Amino acid sequence: MTIIRTPRAQLILGALATLLLVVSVTIGFQGSGVGGVQGNANAEYAIGLWGDLPYSAIQATVGVPNMIADMNSQKLAFTAHNGDLKQGSGSPCDDALYNQSLGFFNALEAPAIFTPGDNDWTDCDRPANGGFSSLERLSRERQIFFNTNRTMGQRTFTQEVQATPLCLGEKPDHSRLSEPCVENRRWTYGRVTYATLNIPGSCNNLCDTNPDTPEFSARNAANIAWMKETFAVANATSSVAVMLISQANPGFDLFDTTRISPRDPRTLIQTDLLPDGFQVYLAALRNEVIAFRKPVAYVHGDSHYFRVDRPFLDSLGRRLENFTRVETFGNNASAVTLNNDVQWLKVLVNPGSREVFAYQAQIVPGNRVAVPAP
Repeated sequence: MTIIRTPRAQLILGALATLLLVVSVTIGFQGSGVGGVQGNANAEYAIGLWGDLPYSAIQATVGVPNMIADMNSQKLAFTAHNGDLKQGSGSPCDDALYNQSLGFFNALEAPAIFTPGDNDWTDCDRPANGGFSSLERLSRERQIFFNTNRTMGQRTFTQEVQATPLCLGEKPDHSRLSEPCVENRRWTYGRVTYATLNIPGSCNNLCDTNPDTPEFSARNAANIAWMKETFAVANATSSVAVMLISQANPGFDLFDTTRISPRDPRTLIQTDLLPDGFQVYLAALRNEVIAFRKPVAYVHGDSHYFRVDRPFLDSLGRRLENFTRVETFGNNASAVTLNNDVQWLKVLVNPGSREVFAYQAQIVPGNRVAVPAP
């Protein structure tokens, strides 16, 4: 029998095919994360967030192992480290650092996810960090942490990867090339769409020792494209929420004293006219958050100030009620000396609830320094 399809029918079939392709790509990169716990897409689950660690020998040898043991004692769907594998200055960005970090991630029983931070690549050109080429170090991180489409950790699942060569990379001989931004990942777990974005501190590689405008421009465009695609996937798969994970605190308002540069919350322009690696990205993000309408959690580190708040405003100065900024603990920046204050954040995810995400600070019993555990 011959089937004659009208132009309208062909258009509908084409749209359905596109939707099925998006769904199949997203589901195909979920592995053990499909549908959440025991295949029930509405089941509650928990994830673990940490970052800006370790910053000292005691944190690397005592604090982080204690924290990993604490995470492993709880039933987590996955974990995510939001960048900065070491302190900003005074420690080398060599392969030993990356291999130590890989060992931490693979010691986690739950799937382990990582997004790079300024201390582990953009600031590696500081003499106190060994005077490496920042871009060469980023390419090396891509080789070590992101060489497959699977997570790290003792349990793993596959993820969608930004495989198009939109970013710049550098070989050991310092010749540059275009390469995929493979550190940008996306996955869906329990009706929530998650994504990582390589957005580090230090002005997003536009300031500090050796600013790199070509590198920034390529990666910034790739990040914006990946962020927009993430919301498109979330809409196509009827996700109830989105969580984005990156490293930098981009600054959302005039009152964040943890940042050098204040930002006008309406225009999203820094008021001090210093190099700004975040304004264009934030403007694109704001548009997507408003259009999505459902909960959006934005996880970052960088300024080492644990908080869960809602600082994002629209151009008229109205709060974006569906946007929550989540900053993980990181190293205790207010401490006189580096200590073993190494903690993590547990996020309870309930796809059937109105806000979807609930947050519980986890103070590791073995890492309590001011008030010892009873």
